[in-house]
Amino acid sequence: MKDFINTLYKNHALIYKVLLFICATILIVYLFPKQGKFKYNFEQGKPWQSENLYAPFDFAIKKTTEEVDAEKQTIENQSNLYFSLNTSVVNNVRINYKATFNEVFSDSIPDETFSRLFKTGELIIDKLYNNGVLNENYTFSNDKKCIILDGQTTVKQAQFIDLVQQKDLSSIINSILTENNHIDYQTEFLALFFDVVEPSLTFNKSLTDKALQEDLNKIAYTRGSIEKETLIISKGEVVEGEKYQTLESLKNEYKSQVWSASNYNWIVFAHTLLVALALLMLLLFLRKYRIEVFENNTKVTFIFFNIILMVLITTLVISYNSQYIYVIPICILPLVLKAFFDARLGMFTHVITVLLLGSIVPNSYEYMFLQIIAGIVTILTVSELYKRANLFVSVGQITLIYIIAYFAFFVIHEGSFDALEWETFGLFILCGLATLFVQPLIYAYEKLFGLVSDVSLLELSDTNSKLLKELSNKAPGTFHHSLNVANLAEASANEIGANAMLVRVGALYHDIGKMKNPTFFTENQSTGINPHDELSSIESAKVIIDHVINGIEIARKNNLPDRIVDFIRTHHGTSVVYYFYKKEKALNDDIDIEDFRYPGPKPFSKETAILMMCDSVEAASKSLKEPTSSKIDAFVENIINKQMENEQFLNANITFKEIQSIKKVLKHKLANIYHLRIEYPE
Repeated sequence: MKDFINTLYKNHALIYKVLLFICATILIVYLFPKQGKFKYNFEQGKPWQSENLYAPFDFAIKKTTEEVDAEKQTIENQSNLYFSLNTSVVNNVRINYKATFNEVFSDSIPDETFSRLFKTGELIIDKLYNNGVLNENYTFSNDKKCIILDGQTTVKQAQFIDLVQQKDLSSIINSILTENNHIDYQTEFLALFFDVVEPSLTFNKSLTDKALQEDLNKIAYTRGSIEKETLIISKGEVVEGEKYQTLESLKNEYKSQVWSASNYNWIVFAHTLLVALALLMLLLFLRKYRIEVFENNTKVTFIFFNIILMVLITTLVISYNSQYIYVIPICILPLVLKAFFDARLGMFTHVITVLLLGSIVPNSYEYMFLQIIAGIVTILTVSELYKRANLFVSVGQITLIYIIAYFAFFVIHEGSFDALEWETFGLFILCGLATLFVQPLIYAYEKLFGLVSDVSLLELSDTNSKLLKELSNKAPGTFHHSLNVANLAEASANEIGANAMLVRVGALYHDIGKMKNPTFFTENQSTGINPHDELSSIESAKVIIDHVINGIEIARKNNLPDRIVDFIRTHHGTSVVYYFYKKEKALNDDIDIEDFRYPGPKPFSKETAILMMCDSVEAASKSLKEPTSSKIDAFVENIINKQMENEQFLNANITFKEIQSIKKVLKHKLANIYHLRIEYPE
């Protein structure tokens, strides 16, 4: 059991990667839409490019959305309105009419006229309540069919125009008064009936809506059917009309039938294989070409997290409305990865992510082409992300590439640009604006994952920072030496294509450990007093060697990133403090060279190797007396060749050609520092 636990502990990093790989695969497959994908691509009005297509199973031809909407509109127009009748209202109105009539019309009116006026009022009541008076004004169409109910019993049917609304009272009263030559009594009748008329009809909305919904539910969404093995379309035949609708019906039916209960597990398994294969390729790439990233579980987690995030955002947008997929700023992914790692890793991860998304987005070929091209442009154009102008220019170029590629695809599909969808260009512009969010995202990632980007390096390179100011005050000679090394290292890095900003910052901080005992280092000895005169060679060597350990402690205390601490740890590698070693050797042959050796490790990247070369050359160049071009050339060659002989660059991925280029830069820079000129003949 103990051996098993020890084995797990030794392989915990690999076990973590396996678990991360499995979890990422499961999560991505879970996020994928659970529907089938039709294996044929077709467009309305274009020829069928595949072989003759026969129906793989029986299916019904679905009506178009326009056809269904038209049927719904017809049913809504022809639907009935239901009104509830209050039968007691008419009797109440007649009783109130008799009681009020005598109050309104005076006794001075002749009996015959009085009688005729009373009968005219009864005619008005009959007219108003023939179909009924509505309780309020409605805006239904006049030809709408109305069903009048007494409880659950249908009393009569009428058109909506036959029902009396409140606003129609005056016109109906006036028309009957005119017919019976009583218009002179208009004012009295209007006052009378506005007091006694009561609504007898109430709109029954629930019953009306229920009846409408029942009719809508009867709509058939299919028309006709296709039997299995029936020829649907031949190769070269134009996809239009009935053919197009049949293909759309097959496509929709295919999605529902493929993702049936019996096939579901198999299809999920197939998706899992594809996703696992893509993620495995990414891990193999990291193991083959980016071993330092592969061995860092935090960095691997960071890469997988970004892939899953892009899949999540894309699936959410597709589930909402797939036409907005081009708003998603996929190019943020290569930007972020390039900021923290390098362009090649960023591009490879971007392609893997786009391939994953290609299986769930519509028009997958167009989508993948656009996103891969945009990713390439992103990698090629964004060279220094910490420069804001560069980011804005690159975003503009990315947006332009999107627009050009989309325009080309549209013309290929449609044959012209008359029906060009200009709204899509707006989506690309929104995508470009969203890409600018990469700056705050990088800052958040730095805090969350403890990574370092070029933006942070730019902040650390400020010589007015607290730590560098402290270095300039306590050890001014060391600070000046660090500035010179930074300039040499930056020029060397630019020459061989290394990360110039990283190596510059590493050079600025590589000797901060000398702040603890600044006077023990010759560049800070301004008084002529050398403290080493009072120490033994071993003690002196220990003080010199300890500046590496002290530097690491100061860096940790000031929260410097690990990538910068690496420069402090490796800038002397496992070299020997040769001066004190030779001094002790002259006094005592029986000494251990390990007492004079730096603890290391050796440089393990191009940048840390560059710093070791530049630091040694710059420090030793102070001992040159009457320097000439030939002396400088021999001096640089001697120092760097000695480091190579001591295998200090064995772990760094730097080539002989690159080392030669660095030597050339150092020779040129030192010649400029000492203001050497060509010796002209006398």
